[in-house]
Amino acid sequence: MTDSDTIYRILQQHLDDQAVGFPSIKTGADIRLLKRLFTPDEAKLALHLTYQPAHRDLIIDRAAAGFSAAQTDSLLESMFQRGALGWKERAGASYWYLLPLLIGMYEAQDGNPSLEFLYDADAYMKTLSFGKSFLSVKPSQMRTIPINKSISVEHHVATYDSIRALVKESSGPYAVLPCICRKSSAMRNRPCAKTSRDETCLAFGDMAAMVLRRGHGRELDREVVMAILEKNEEDGLVLQPANAQQPEFVCSCCGCCCGMLAYQKFLRRPVDFWASTYSAEVTAATCVHCGTCAERCQVGAISLSGPGGEAMVNRSRCIGCGLCVPTCPSQSIKLLQNPSATVPPRNEEALCDEIKANRPGAAEQWKILVKTALKLKQ
Repeated sequence: MTDSDTIYRILQQHLDDQAVGFPSIKTGADIRLLKRLFTPDEAKLALHLTYQPAHRDLIIDRAAAGFSAAQTDSLLESMFQRGALGWKERAGASYWYLLPLLIGMYEAQDGNPSLEFLYDADAYMKTLSFGKSFLSVKPSQMRTIPINKSISVEHHVATYDSIRALVKESSGPYAVLPCICRKSSAMRNRPCAKTSRDETCLAFGDMAAMVLRRGHGRELDREVVMAILEKNEEDGLVLQPANAQQPEFVCSCCGCCCGMLAYQKFLRRPVDFWASTYSAEVTAATCVHCGTCAERCQVGAISLSGPGGEAMVNRSRCIGCGLCVPTCPSQSIKLLQNPSATVPPRNEEALCDEIKANRPGAAEQWKILVKTALKLKQ
């Protein structure tokens, strides 16, 4: 390790101590990725921040031995513009905080990710060390909520399970931005098979304000947001907000591009690592064996494998998105509430606090990874 690498190793260790970890990698992929996101001075200043938003003046006090107030302000802004740092405004004051790699710094490259960044990110995120850290996060960072057309009137739907209720209850602003997963796939000559639209991901409130400040999204009114959601549902995209009662973003994901859905498709039992209130059920007696539901499913949870070739749902794979429900020609599919469904944390800050409190040690993380690997071989 060179002297210039030392600060990045210290930063890696500091990031690994936050709510969502950033484990070290023997190949050096972790250091290469951090160099894409932080200059040496930015890395030094980042050591004075945590995942919990801190007032600008507090950060200046913490960093006073190394940086002037003007230098600190400049470095905070440069990290923010590069997507390496989070920002919120409270009563006219700026609060800054460290972002995890996922969901955070990676998605913050939405404006114009470079191929070099994407290659370094892939080299890091496809390692066993990152995988065990990511899979051991409890509760999960994201959840799946059903599309509106899949919820029948007899359901008593909580606000946090209704995308339209979430939009209506947000005070704004609202922003739409390009999907980083879809954009990165297109840059690798793998265009999305589900939609030709780039702007499908939505941000509300503080997240929208952050996106708009960086100039990486477009501000919308509430009605346009609703129209985008309608089109996302028609295209067969899975709605995945933060795992909070008051989420600040909603991703609209496809099985061919989305990194999160790729994890779910890879795992034998994705429900062990994901939060969802519902799962699908097929009425075999009325199924017409058309296979439309299997085609709509983005995680391979439905197959025509019943006794008579009717559709069957693998409950250990179904994430309750509801995409299969409105397109069933015989209305043979419905969503049922999972008995193990839990109430998500109040907001994204509370979610991070829970994740931090529940972080397992290194040995427990390896146990989770080994258990997952054994299930994959079954």
